[in-house]
Amino acid sequence: MRDRLGHAAWVVAVAQFFVVHGIAESAWSRPYSWAEHNISDLGNVTCGPQGGPQPRYVCSPEHTLMNGSFVVLGVLFLAGAVLTGTLWRRGPAGAAARAALGAAATGFALAGLAPADVDAHLHVLGAALAMGVGNIGLLLAAAGLADRVARPWRWAAAASGTVAATACGLLLYRQPLGLGMGGMERVAAYPLLLWAFALGLAGLSGRAGGGARFTPVRRPEERERCA
Repeated sequence: MRDRLGHAAWVVAVAQFFVVHGIAESAWSRPYSWAEHNISDLGNVTCGPQGGPQPRYVCSPEHTLMNGSFVVLGVLFLAGAVLTGTLWRRGPAGAAARAALGAAATGFALAGLAPADVDAHLHVLGAALAMGVGNIGLLLAAAGLADRVARPWRWAAAASGTVAATACGLLLYRQPLGLGMGGMERVAAYPLLLWAFALGLAGLSGRAGGGARFTPVRRPEERERCA
């Protein structure tokens, strides 16, 4: 039951984020651009022109809703990392992966609690945890997932983490490669969310372990209690 709750937490966390993202961007009087605007622009509480890394005009009427969504994302993402115990190896690899994902969850919540135009320093810290440490968590997940979890989930974690971490580096050096700074930010931020959402769905359907249904292994003492 704990694992199912964890999987459900990831699914709900990511789903509500993208739903609210769509609502918030549709409320802009001037078109919101995934290429030109940062994700954080949706949470800015004031209206006006913004400077670097890419000049743009920001005015998000639904900033309160968006910032609330960031906090919900962080809380539920953390719950997923804590509750999905049987997904992970016992030992340093699994613990490190879960700790990094927990740090990313803290970053998501911090981004909502400290909008970029209210407390830039805390907001940047939140973004660094969410994207920087979160993508390290994806890479660690490739080694930290339990053996009974199907290999494609490890490959997906490694590939997604590599792409997202590379995008983080390009973002820091302001090299959007034609995607715009907002587009590159999404390449850095969204792989973690999409991976967790897909793994959460697979866990809920019992297919995270591959062809056979994914059944958590009980410890001996738990089997004795059940008997």
